[in-house]
Amino acid sequence: MDKRDELNEKALALHRKYPGKISIQSTVPLENREDLSLAYTPGVGHVSSVVGKDKERVREYTIKANSVAIVSDGSAILGLGNLGPEAALPVMEGKAVLFKEFGGIDAFPICLATQDTDEIVKTVENIAPVFGGINLEDISAPRCFEIEERLKGKLDIPVMHDDQHGTAVVVLAGLLNTLRVQGLDKESVKIVMSGAGAAGIAVTKLLLQYGFEHIVVLDSKGIIHEGRSDLGPYKEEIAHATHSRKGGGLAEALPGADVFIGVSKGGILTRDMVASMNQSPVIFALANPVPEIMPEEASAAGAGVIATGRSDFPNQVNNVLAFPGIFRGALDHRVRDITDVMLIRAAEALAAIIPDPQPDLILPDVFEKGIAERIAKAIT
Repeated sequence: MDKRDELNEKALALHRKYPGKISIQSTVPLENREDLSLAYTPGVGHVSSVVGKDKERVREYTIKANSVAIVSDGSAILGLGNLGPEAALPVMEGKAVLFKEFGGIDAFPICLATQDTDEIVKTVENIAPVFGGINLEDISAPRCFEIEERLKGKLDIPVMHDDQHGTAVVVLAGLLNTLRVQGLDKESVKIVMSGAGAAGIAVTKLLLQYGFEHIVVLDSKGIIHEGRSDLGPYKEEIAHATHSRKGGGLAEALPGADVFIGVSKGGILTRDMVASMNQSPVIFALANPVPEIMPEEASAAGAGVIATGRSDFPNQVNNVLAFPGIFRGALDHRVRDITDVMLIRAAEALAAIIPDPQPDLILPDVFEKGIAERIAKAIT
């Protein structure tokens, strides 16, 4: 049994031992009749009356002040594809655990038996009174863009698709420290982005917003450029924003590039491709569980800084570094809309946790204390 098979068996055993990774726990005493009369009838009736007169006070008296719904339709689960809501549930439970452990937030998995955009929007709109924020998760592109955009327009609580914006924040933070290590600047550095799904488009947009000027983006058909006739509206926006006008694939995009960022699929980046980049290039091979290129291969080809999405190599780009703090800040500061400016401040706060970045230390360990608190201060 290899290492991956052993991990899979241990994961199955853990989930079988603990059916469900989260549970409901009372925060108030319930030991006698008086306790019961205060927590439930008749006392709770007065609380409902107070909230009924002023709905803003619901945060003062209920779980809404510290709760997030993790909403998925199971259409893009990790790197596994469209497996449906039941298969999404273990992932959303895990996400709820991370919200609690790293952000102190009570999060609830909401896995929907529909992949219809209108139904998803309406369902989330209907359940929103319970929650202080909505975390969209594992919803396939391009529907995820429309769903997030529409919900942000309808709801008075923050909505964030973590596959997009959590990824973008951590990538930007890692890249900021990488520039310091490599002595590069954002205006001149040349970036190749492999992947134009939810993560790829969001990362690209945030990098452009930050001031990176030279980015080439590829999807499964090659470089996204203004001359292509098969682009939907979101990719057309990227083509226009990156000013790309030539075609070709990854091998044509990489020569002379300083940075490769992969949010696509494993094994697509070769040693020769890395060697064609500028000296000591930066490789963010973030596909999981198999990166676009394994770190030892990238290193052998001359890479100077290497990051992956895996925990068994240095420089793990993991969304858990970002989303607990982002939602912690949004809840604490009653933020209605999580903006790009906030996300950039969050990335800068995350990068600043590493005062002296090194090639194998551009991001903090996920278990380092105080990460969520520092990021939360940026979300105001």
